[in-house]
This record gives sequence, structure tokens and C-alpha cells, in this order.
Amino acid sequence: MQLYNKLSAKERAALIEEAGKDRMTISFYQYANIGNPQIFRDHLFINWDQLDVLGRIYVAHEGINAQLSVPAENFNAFKAHLESISFLNDVRLNIAVEQDNKSFLKLKVKVRNKILADGLNDSTFDVTNIGKHLGAKEFNEMIADENTVCVDMRNHYESEIGHFKGAITPDVDTFRDSLDIIEADLEKDKEGKNLVMYCTGGIRCEKASAYYKHKGFKNVFQLEGGIIEYTRQVKEEGLENQFLGKNFVFDHRLAEEISSDIISNCHQCGEPCDTHTNCENMACHLLFIQCKSCAEKMNNCCSDDCKSIIALSFEEQKELRKGAFASNKIYKKGRSENLKFKK
Repeated sequence: MQLYNKLSAKERAALIEEAGKDRMTISFYQYANIGNPQIFRDHLFINWDQLDVLGRIYVAHEGINAQLSVPAENFNAFKAHLESISFLNDVRLNIAVEQDNKSFLKLKVKVRNKILADGLNDSTFDVTNIGKHLGAKEFNEMIADENTVCVDMRNHYESEIGHFKGAITPDVDTFRDSLDIIEADLEKDKEGKNLVMYCTGGIRCEKASAYYKHKGFKNVFQLEGGIIEYTRQVKEEGLENQFLGKNFVFDHRLAEEISSDIISNCHQCGEPCDTHTNCENMACHLLFIQCKSCAEKMNNCCSDDCKSIIALSFEEQKELRKGAFASNKIYKKGRSENLKFKK
């Protein structure tokens, strides 16, 4: 029985193009006690592959974290399958603000130690003892209160292109980096102020709210459904949008516009820009912000060195990469001395 992808991203993109059918980009998460993540993983793959679901899904003993796309015509069948799983019945689905049929091109369901890496090894930490959820209207009212501290629980490259007005945006590379830094910075506010957090879809705040309650914070709140759900409620209820710029997303789109404000700049020339890209040199693949002018001038590269490398033949580039240790460090998120205008 097939339990893995057989098609390449290029082949899948061609099939999507040929089908000409609309797809829906969706994300959701749920913390739960899963006895055998591997069996659960295989169950999901078998059923979702039949529905032409594509995406990146992590399964662990602590639950599931999913970002995926599904043909619009199969959405009801997909939802029915979710509802057949006890702990996913009535799970909140975050529908993307902007749709793209090619947001995902493969179905990857992976078993992980945790659905969200946090670097924590605390057996007394209860991830289900979470803070209070806030809808968009309550969130707007709460962050307008001078007794509130609003914290962005995302990484620096996410908040750089978009964030809520007045929010604290930690200069961190990963979620695990942010936990201790925020706790130290807000030590004096543990009992006296409201701690309000937000992230893309809610999963980081869910865990962070439980962690900060565990660490002694008295008034802990989180934006339910994150920026994605906030945007939907603002539109449906006619609320004032307090989010500036774009919401970074972890698929081929890289971002979706929430407001027309451009709050970041091209990392190469300094002009206003909020378009992320990856360096064309596959041995670099650096994520950075690049305007159209610089993209044309630099052949979609982050530096002159990378520009020189992609001018070589495929075989020459492959030879240069041979023997090089490939780690996560080559996928640096906007951290490079070559980026002259990185804030």
C-alpha cells in the first residue's frame, strides 16, 4: 500500500493546472493524547491521499499540526473524515485569507516528537492548562487597554512584514528561542498586567499561554485562531483592523495581505517592500526580502557570489555542493551580512 508521495512537485503542479479545479488552503491544530502516532499518521495518509489532500502535517503524542490544501469539491468529505476522529470533531479550521491552488504540492505526514518544537523538558508543564481565548472584538479591546502587553509569538522574519499595532516583536529565529526571552523581559508584569499573545493560526500561543501560566503569569490571553481567524472576523463583523502589513505563511505563497501597509524594506536596496523570496542558489536558499528591481538585477540571488554560482552549469553547481554539510543553517531566515538593509 502506498504511504508516500510518488509524484514530484513539478509533476503535481502540472496535474493541478490540467485539472483546473479550485483548491482550498487550510490549517488547523489540536493538542491531544495520541497513543500510537505512527498508526495515526498512516491512517491520515491513506484517507487524505484519496481526497487529493496536499500539505505538511506533523503528528506526535501531543497532537496534530496541519497546513494543507484540498480540492474545494472534496472539502465536505475531508471535514467528514475529521469529524470521524473523536478529538478532531469540531476542530477549528483556519481558511486562508488568499487562496492559491499551488500552495502545497506534496502530501507529507510526518511523525515528530512534538507538533511544535519548544525546547522544554518539564514534566510538570501541562500543555492543556491554557490562557483565555479572545475573539477579534475582545482582542481589539484588550490591546487598547494600557494595562495590556501584546506580544507577537512569531519569528523575526514573520513580524518584519506584518504585526499588530503596538505589539512587542522579539528578534528571534525560532519559537523555542522566544519563550525564555519573553519571560525575562516581562518578569515585572507577571501579576499586574494582561499578557496577550498572537501568532499565525494559534498553535504557538496555545502552548505559550500554558507555559506562561505555569511560570506564574496571572492574566494570560491569546488570540483565538491567530491572525488568520482575526482577519476573517474583522471582515465579517466590520471591525477595525489593527494588523499592519502581511501575514507570513509557511507555504509557496509565503505571505497573504492583511492591510495595504508596507512596513518593511528590500534587504538589498532599502526601498519599501514586503516580498519574501529564497535565494536562487540552492546551496544558499536564504530567505530574504527582495523587490522586483533587485530580483531582476541580482537574478533572484541574495549576493554577487550566489549570482556567479547560478551562472554555472547545473553539473558545475552540483560539483560545488558535493561534500558540503547540509544543515538547517543553510536555510537561514534573513540572517546574512550580505543583506545591507536588514532591520
